[in-house]
Amino acid sequence: MTDSTATDLRDRLREVPKAELHLHLDGSLRPSTILDLADDAGVTLPYGDADSLYDYLFVQDGRNLVDYLKRFDLTLSVMQTAESLERTARELCEDAAKENVRYLEIRYSPILHQQGDLTLEEAVEAPLRGVRQAEAALGVQANLIICGIRNLPPETSARLAELAVGFKDRGVVAFDLAGGEAGNPPTDHAEAFRIAREANLNVTIHAGEAAGAESIAQALHGCGAHRIGHGTRLYEDPDLQAYVNDHQVPIEVCLTSNVQTHAVESFEEHPVRGYFDDGLLVSLHTDNRLMSGTTMTEEYARAAEHLRFSDPELVELVLNGFRSSFLPRREKLALLTEVESDIRALAG
Repeated sequence: MTDSTATDLRDRLREVPKAELHLHLDGSLRPSTILDLADDAGVTLPYGDADSLYDYLFVQDGRNLVDYLKRFDLTLSVMQTAESLERTARELCEDAAKENVRYLEIRYSPILHQQGDLTLEEAVEAPLRGVRQAEAALGVQANLIICGIRNLPPETSARLAELAVGFKDRGVVAFDLAGGEAGNPPTDHAEAFRIAREANLNVTIHAGEAAGAESIAQALHGCGAHRIGHGTRLYEDPDLQAYVNDHQVPIEVCLTSNVQTHAVESFEEHPVRGYFDDGLLVSLHTDNRLMSGTTMTEEYARAAEHLRFSDPELVELVLNGFRSSFLPRREKLALLTEVESDIRALAG
């Protein structure tokens, strides 16, 4: 593919309306904002300019998921006030809107933002203000997903599930479990998911990234997940893959971060091509815009370049993103109708 062809592909993809459902707030900051927030908080950074800081935080040498997650210590250090959470959430929506992302579900764990004086409730209210500001200014729609953390006590996850339930219908659309997957099965946190499900709150769980298909099975059958984050190693259990396909359980695929964490060794080896061909409900997401050095446009371009997704197939992936959202059904159908019309207009 020539440089001009690659540029044309990205230009076209940038114009397509998109939904981003697997996106971590603390992994998607602007380096310039980190510098500002560090000054305000008195945090010492390893580099004093945005370009060097970007190079440091962009994971290019990670051996596994744990290595990848170490970068978050730095971003979290400057996200301990209401002002920082409000700003970073607003700016993330602004960055997404620049590439025509129409709908976002931004995930994070409020308990990781309590090194200062924030209460858990304040740590939810602040990013909600940020996303609503962006919505009013730009029209981009966003909601939050609250995460439990795998290596924290199950009681902490239960507390976070109760927090998420308290903000149901106020901008929080789901409860998740994130963090180092290997050795930390989702069923350890089953009580938290019971709390979420019994309150009719959606559930998505990171599974099948740093652990095998058994982690996905536990997320589905032991925790009642409605969506699966990553799901990369689902192919290891063909019977489970058939179940996921039969029930059209959405899979949130993050191509670039999967290569970075060595869930797969290359883009060409990523199983999403086979999942799509088999009929699974897969969609593409960035995971972490900063640590993965990516955008939604870039994720779709890589699917085309490395996995031979055609233009019609890319459109289907785009629509799958909207289909898989945790929006109320009527809102989802209305947004899908709008997006389909816009894509037809782009096609001429």
